[in-house]
Amino acid sequence: MSGLAFVFPGQGAQYVGMGKDFYEAFPVCREVFDAASAASGLDIPALCFEENGKLNQTEYTQICMLTVEIAILKAVEEQGITSSVNAGLSLGEYAALAASKVMSLPDIFRVVRKRGIYMQEAVPVGGAMAAVLAMDAAKIEEICEQTEGIVSIANYNCPGQIVITGEEQAVEAAGEALKNAGAKRVIRLNVSGPFHSKMLEEAGEKLAGELQDVEISGIATPYLTNVTADYVKSGDDVKDYLRRQVSSSVRWQQSVERMIADGVDTFVEMGPGKTLSGFMRKINRSVTMYNIETMADFEKVTALLKGE
Repeated sequence: MSGLAFVFPGQGAQYVGMGKDFYEAFPVCREVFDAASAASGLDIPALCFEENGKLNQTEYTQICMLTVEIAILKAVEEQGITSSVNAGLSLGEYAALAASKVMSLPDIFRVVRKRGIYMQEAVPVGGAMAAVLAMDAAKIEEICEQTEGIVSIANYNCPGQIVITGEEQAVEAAGEALKNAGAKRVIRLNVSGPFHSKMLEEAGEKLAGELQDVEISGIATPYLTNVTADYVKSGDDVKDYLRRQVSSSVRWQQSVERMIADGVDTFVEMGPGKTLSGFMRKINRSVTMYNIETMADFEKVTALLKGE
């Protein structure tokens, strides 16, 4: 299975009912939901499957999205399919940790439950994010640096789509400057805070405290961190990257390009939505990209990967 990457999306694609077909079909998936519930003290199946007012709140979104992603991962692994490298976008990096056997599932779920809470608590008044379309990353970086106040790149998603983050006035000012400099569009995002900006550094520091007592098992399969778009070489580095990831830019495009340069030719996105598959169409159309969101996807993709 050389050249196969498992990749996992971040929050934003959640919806009521996600993962229910896997929960009902596979004991191993129910075990994942049970582990997430036990570690978080929440009823994860109820949050994922029943109408509620919590699923779109960061402190609940993160643990729920992660549970579904890892449940799908375990169903795939049960088919004897393994990856040669793993990566995830923002929250999805924790599913990559699970795929690479870096931490135990209870620890991953406990950490992500706290991550969601800390990020929700740290959201300042007056933060914002905006998507910038059809502009070179270097020009966006330059304009952000020239803008008064806190504004920086949150996500390098794919060519032509970069997200900026920071103080509301600074994001608005940078957005106007970017449009004047030739950006096709600057779209304000409906999010609850300036994620992946230095305004979230406090949440990262709290997360570091939570990570202190977590055992790192090593890195069974290589994985890339969002912070550097490079492989994490040592288990000793894992916790520091997770701390920094909360307030650092997500270098997703660069991560994908690195994996392709190193011989990955097949990617499998696991989780709700098709966000990463959409990015791949703009990053590199020459590779094979699969998405597993439903049981129908699972049956089709696993058969193809096994050569059936």
